[in-house]
Amino acid sequence: MNAPQKVTTDFEAKYWGMLFNVLSWEQLTTFWNKVDSSAGWYLYAVGQDVPQSPSSSEEVEHFIHHIDELLRKEHEEDYCGIVYADDLENPSFIKIYDPHNLGVSCGSSGHHIFPGWTMSLQEPVNLKPAVVPGNRKRWWASLFGG
Repeated sequence: MNAPQKVTTDFEAKYWGMLFNVLSWEQLTTFWNKVDSSAGWYLYAVGQDVPQSPSSSEEVEHFIHHIDELLRKEHEEDYCGIVYADDLENPSFIKIYDPHNLGVSCGSSGHHIFPGWTMSLQEPVNLKPAVVPGNRKRWWASLFGG
C-alpha cells in the first residue's frame, strides 16, 4: 500500500517509510534488547488517543513485556513476522500488528491494514482506523491501569 499524497510529519515519514521485518521469535527476543527504554518512546495504541508525551522507561519496559507475551500467545505461527522497525539494531520506529487483525496477506485486498500499536521516538499522529476491536481497547486500558 502506498503512502498518502501528503506526508507532513516525521511520524508519518517513518510510518510510510521502509521498515524491516522481525521474522523469528528468537530475533524478536534479540530485538527487544536493542530497544532503549529510556529513549523517549511514544506508545500508541492505534485507534486510541494519541499520546501527548513520551512514556517513562518503566512504562516502555512494561509494554514490551506484555506485548511480547500477547504476540507469542496469540500469533499461532512458528515465526513472528508481525513486528517491523526502521532499524533492527537501533530502532526509532516500530510497528506491531495485531495477530487477530492481519487482513489479507500482502495487502492484496487494496485496503490498508493498520498496526495495532506503534512505538516511536517521533510524536505520533492519529492514524484514524475505521475499527478497533473492543478486546484490544480493554487490553490497552488494563495495561496501564485504566
